[in-house]
Amino acid sequence: MLRAFPLLLGLLLSQPVLANFPPQTAIKHLPGGHDAALIVVDPASGQVMYSQREKQLQAPASTQKLITALAAKLYLGDSFRFTTDLEHSGDDIIVRFSGDPTLSRPQLAALLAQLKKAKINQVKGNIVLNGAVFSGYERAPGWPWDILGVCYSAPASSISLEHNCVQGALYSNKGLGQITRINVPAHQPVRVTTDAVIVSKEQQKARYCDLTLVTDNSNTYRLSGCLPKRSQPLPLNFAVQNTELYAEAVIRSELKRLGIGFEGKIVRDDTARGKRIARHQSDPLPLLLDTMVKDSDNLIADNLAKTLGGQYFKQPGSFSNGVAAIKAILNEKARIDLSKAVLVDGSGLSRNNRVSAAQMMEVITYLYQNDKQLNLLSTLPVSGKSGTLHYRQSIRHQPLQGKIAAKSGSLFGTYNLAGLITAQSGKQLLFVQFVTNYHPEEPEEGAPKVAPPIEHFERELYRSLYESF
Repeated sequence: MLRAFPLLLGLLLSQPVLANFPPQTAIKHLPGGHDAALIVVDPASGQVMYSQREKQLQAPASTQKLITALAAKLYLGDSFRFTTDLEHSGDDIIVRFSGDPTLSRPQLAALLAQLKKAKINQVKGNIVLNGAVFSGYERAPGWPWDILGVCYSAPASSISLEHNCVQGALYSNKGLGQITRINVPAHQPVRVTTDAVIVSKEQQKARYCDLTLVTDNSNTYRLSGCLPKRSQPLPLNFAVQNTELYAEAVIRSELKRLGIGFEGKIVRDDTARGKRIARHQSDPLPLLLDTMVKDSDNLIADNLAKTLGGQYFKQPGSFSNGVAAIKAILNEKARIDLSKAVLVDGSGLSRNNRVSAAQMMEVITYLYQNDKQLNLLSTLPVSGKSGTLHYRQSIRHQPLQGKIAAKSGSLFGTYNLAGLITAQSGKQLLFVQFVTNYHPEEPEEGAPKVAPPIEHFERELYRSLYESF
């Protein structure tokens, strides 16, 4: 493990051979006011090839999922699966949730179908939802209010179903000034309305009119504002606001479809206990982590973080004990000290998270050095090939296509990458790129379209690293 970055950095920066090292020229493409932290390490020797602002705490965004993935792998192990149990207690039926972020409606329906196999064709009592495995907030501090209605900020709930997400489409193919039309699948127990007006792009700009979304705790959504006229529908993904209410509606619908009688109530009781009738298990941890890292899945990351908190501290999992568990696990099992990092969720979605490039490099180095045991490098998106790097313009084309495996991370004004690059010689280098406060000037109207500065920066940086070794 590399732990002597500051000493190595002082030694290397004193050598004039690094005066024109590629990152310094690439950084010139970034607009004024930016904060860029970079570190490049040769894992074969442990030598820091380049570093700047490596101790500066910055928003890690979704690169933080690598921290969560490592903690989950070290503590939960490959055999871990989320479970959803169907139990009975007297006349009551209990559905015991564990925060399975991948539980689908068909899977829940298949679980309910086991009632008939247990010769229960009529539920005489209540159906009880038990979500005791988690406690506290379902959204972490630092999640902006204006993104809570969209699916990448779906609530991290013990009662999770269909990824806590409902898909829809907004149509604006009628005349200017008319009202848009919304379509949501009829089987989805949510209510979405729209009074958003169809406008031209010029009208939208002149009126400073955007498409807005307002939600409430009854899973009701209202779209307002303006949407430019377009021939194709605008895909929308609505985050479920009340997961308990959503699960209740789905259970009622599926029982009716299965022909299982039920006239009682569906209630929440986290103390309910019963005898197990059937169990559904998620995919094992390695498959969950592959999806989490490649697709940057926030719900998997946050529910794993809460699960770690619950299992490590032997209490209901929460954001607060989840991040405390992650820090403790990495310190105990990997000797990675994140005590000075600021972690508040497992996904990196919160704007309150702060991690330094040097700290993230410790994580990347540990993944690299222990890849035979962990097999986590294979979860990384590959430039021009897979996951969130499949279409990243700066690195998707030759000669970088297939040569970079890294976790991306993006927030407003933040563009991060952390992983490894295979140079043209076959040599591998580890790198962490944290770019924040990136706010380029808006191009003048009518100006020819050019690649944004961040794209120029990344293309030059990684091509230079590729060609220099």
